[in-house]
Amino acid sequence: MEQVNGDTLAAARKVVAVHINYPSRAAQRGRTPAQPSYFLKPSSSLALSGSPVERPAGCELLGYEGEIALIIGKAARRVSIEDAWSHVAAVTASNDLGVYDLRWADKGSNLRSKGGDGFTPVGPALLPADAVDPSKLRIRTWHNGELVQDDTTGDLLFPFARLVADLSQLLTLEEGDLILTGTPAGASVAKPGDVLEVEVETIDGSLSTGRLVTTVEEGTTTLADFGAQPKVDDLQREEAYGSREAAGLAPVAEQAQAPAAVAPALSPELKAKLESVATATLSSQLRKRGLNNVSIDGLQGTRPDRRVVGLARTLRYVPNREDLFKIHGGGFNAQKRAIDSVNEGEILVMEARGEKGTGTVGDILALRAQVRGAAAIITDGGVRDYTAVAGLDMPTWFANPHPAVLGRRHIPWDTDITIACGGATVQPGDIIVADSDGVLVIPPAIAEELVEDCIQQEKEEAFIFEMVKQGNSVDGLYPMNKEWQAKYKAWEGQAND
Repeated sequence: MEQVNGDTLAAARKVVAVHINYPSRAAQRGRTPAQPSYFLKPSSSLALSGSPVERPAGCELLGYEGEIALIIGKAARRVSIEDAWSHVAAVTASNDLGVYDLRWADKGSNLRSKGGDGFTPVGPALLPADAVDPSKLRIRTWHNGELVQDDTTGDLLFPFARLVADLSQLLTLEEGDLILTGTPAGASVAKPGDVLEVEVETIDGSLSTGRLVTTVEEGTTTLADFGAQPKVDDLQREEAYGSREAAGLAPVAEQAQAPAAVAPALSPELKAKLESVATATLSSQLRKRGLNNVSIDGLQGTRPDRRVVGLARTLRYVPNREDLFKIHGGGFNAQKRAIDSVNEGEILVMEARGEKGTGTVGDILALRAQVRGAAAIITDGGVRDYTAVAGLDMPTWFANPHPAVLGRRHIPWDTDITIACGGATVQPGDIIVADSDGVLVIPPAIAEELVEDCIQQEKEEAFIFEMVKQGNSVDGLYPMNKEWQAKYKAWEGQAND
């Protein structure tokens, strides 16, 4: 059987990797993509079986992911799914290595985190594409001799032919190019001295690549300070190891878990009713129930013509402390996680302690929230890139414009917890109503009763308005005494006839 050699690596002009493709991995990550997505790895990351890989000095989390690699045999451009497999020459084993410590530096492209020399070992043998059924392959990975990954290609989210066809729609797949087709559950972290092995075989065991062997070594040359430095937190540890338990981390406290903690307390019918009544009426009815501290004060809106009603998601900033900002401020921090997880119709409420000396959101993240379907952003801090933020269809309520980045005064700390914003306490799942009159926080438990009383109050006020318009004095009419209440009942009866 033909072996992967230096010529095989030299022929690869590009290496394309798929993010999530195995249902087991999707379940582990908690997200199932509707369409395949990809990133590029440089061809200089390719290595042969038996080659060592260096964990860069200062890095903690060298992740491994056993994968099946496709090797293109003839150029593919705008091919169909039916024809795609004929453009594949062979399959082999691969290991998609990367350091989570540098993930923050170019989130999405993965260039520094997954593009290092030796970070894509392949081999040792090639299985001819025309000799295998792509839906009947098995992938296994061993870590220091222990089997840690074992899955088949029978139920992939995106079968191999679909990947080839999809990629070929926009770019030419050239002879020798490699496609890494995703990893199953079980990927984890390797340390210097560890041995990793990956094997691909047919389910019936008749053909095998043999084991692709990679030994991890400790890097001795530190990264220069003119580039990104290694940085990890518990989120990266959890993702690298596959779970908090595997990473040796304590379970997350129940109250800190949300978006799942946000209850779906806003039905379309309730939302429509809340949209139909004035904010002033809601405030009046809240006050009648003894709720005097439910308005978020001191803010202005970018869209005074807009009225929004939605469930709260929350984000808290703490005062900047430089040593903590290095750990919590960069990369996919709490601010970006909050923005990137806000759902259709939700309102992201930020606690910035009323600090006006810096921005808490700018144009790019506000745009991302709008694309995610957020109904609004509310912050008691500043807004950067004010003109661009104000130009978005999604409204933002804020204390003032300010050009400084949030790191001047804030560290994004945690999400979906009870916060304070503009003098009001806000919990995840609270109902927020905001317009040019102000911003109110409505406890979900009383919302149905509250809005019905608001509708009734506005009917009464419509009657009072009409009576004043006809020349009547407000004495005894506003509020109505018994005489006027009787007249209102008669007026209401006529209106309902």
